[in-house]
Amino acid sequence: MSTVVIVAAHPDDELLGAGATLAKHVRAGDGVHAVIMAEGATSRYDGAMVGVLADASKQAAEVLGLASVRACSLPDQRLDTVALVEVTQALESVLDELRPQVVYTHFPGDVNLDHGIVSRAAWTACRPYVLPGLRRFAVFETPSSTEWAWPLDGGAFTPGLFVDVTETVETKLAAMACYPSELRDYPHPRSLRALRERAAFWGSHVGRMAVEPFQVLREMS
Repeated sequence: MSTVVIVAAHPDDELLGAGATLAKHVRAGDGVHAVIMAEGATSRYDGAMVGVLADASKQAAEVLGLASVRACSLPDQRLDTVALVEVTQALESVLDELRPQVVYTHFPGDVNLDHGIVSRAAWTACRPYVLPGLRRFAVFETPSSTEWAWPLDGGAFTPGLFVDVTETVETKLAAMACYPSELRDYPHPRSLRALRERAAFWGSHVGRMAVEPFQVLREMS
């Protein structure tokens, strides 16, 4: 059994790019944990939504079968106002407890600045002499963010790992339904239909019905 951690910027980010993969890890007997760095609400809603999104993340975690969901509660869409060392230290304290073998986080070139900061903090927190047992560090796409990235920053998302999620994509969508405030109408990328179609699109690249893609930044065999 492996310990798997997904490091997400906001509530629902833990599902958008990798939710079906997490469900597949759970089915394989792995212990899967989500770390959500920012509260995800106060840049768009009143303060009451912080609790609503926190509750939604717990409900989604139950649907996926996650072992835990940890909230660092940093300011939404304002991680650039927090020293990177503080973001990194908040994450390090969780990773030091969990000691994961697999870490997933955002593609660093996303249009959403919080995503890039969280990715950078995760990369630092997972340096080899801090987590020597880490076997894989991979980044995922976040629909409505990765594909809208500024084209000159960090290059394009170029996946080389394709996870067959044919049997778990519906679990991902059921978990996403726990976040009604974050879902949008089709054809928005964060609609349930578009997420299902996206999995089929990536699946068509490799001859599978449904796939979630990742770019592996470091892997130890």
